[in-house]
Amino acid sequence: MSAAKPSATIRYTAMRLLIFVGCFFVAGVAVHFGVLPSGVGGSNAVWVILLGLLLSAPLSFILLRKQRDEMSEQLISSVDRTKARLDANRTREDSVAP
Repeated sequence: MSAAKPSATIRYTAMRLLIFVGCFFVAGVAVHFGVLPSGVGGSNAVWVILLGLLLSAPLSFILLRKQRDEMSEQLISSVDRTKARLDANRTREDSVAP
């Protein structure tokens, strides 16, 4: 892995956030123009946030499959390296023991 390549987790999180912001904007415009119902009383902002989450979740699931797989592979390789380091330390300690 090169140092110039950003973390797969950061890329996935940034793209997920962008999709949410886009859906939040679309939901806000739709509520403002009456296409979708507005929230009850003063809960309009919470309603628009919930609509944004509701719209962005399936879109992220479908559109970010490749990024999610890359992130998973990166996490698995990191865990495997950590396990190998721990095993190496454990065997080194066992060989030094009196």
